[in-house]
Amino acid sequence: MITTDITAEELKERLAKGETPIIIDVREDWEHQESRIEGAQNIPLGALPQRLDDIEDYKDLEVIVHCKSGMRSASAKAFLQQQGFKQVRNLVGGITGYQG
Repeated sequence: MITTDITAEELKERLAKGETPIIIDVREDWEHQESRIEGAQNIPLGALPQRLDDIEDYKDLEVIVHCKSGMRSASAKAFLQQQGFKQVRNLVGGITGYQG
């Protein structure tokens, strides 16, 4: 089980190499519209329990969660791990750190 979080630098390097990790943006829809990481799926934290069926296929895959600063995505990481997701990583510093 991977439980270590991912830094903005590591994610940027992986994306630059052409990797396409599963990224879930747990911010609200309007926040996702303002700024996003290319390829990220938007599932707001409050909707995550109802949207588990949408991401069921990712249970054994690496899933990177992010929000604005890392707080909501830390909650999303804990929730997904409780639901049996084995490789959830939080983006340290959120999109603020990613864009900074």
